[in-house]
Amino acid sequence: MVTIRYFAAAADAAGTAVETVQVATAGELRAEMGARHGAALERVLARSAVLTEGLRLDSDDIPLRPDAVVDVLPPFAGG
Repeated sequence: MVTIRYFAAAADAAGTAVETVQVATAGELRAEMGARHGAALERVLARSAVLTEGLRLDSDDIPLRPDAVVDVLPPFAGG
C-alpha cells in the first residue's frame, strides 16, 4: 500500500494527515485522492508539490512502488 502524508492545508482538505491507498502510478494516486476527498483537496493539489523519494510526481505515468511514501506539500507561508 502507498502511504500518503498530507501537510498543512492538504491535511485540512483531506481531513487526515496520513492514509494508505492501493495505486500503481502517480495518475492513479491523484485520481484516488480526488475521489476520496473531492474538490477541496483537488484545489490544494493544483498548487502543491507531490513527492516520493525526492522525486516530484509531475507526470501521471510515473510508477509507484507498493511501499512508497508520498508527501503532499502545499505552499508554505510565514516568516
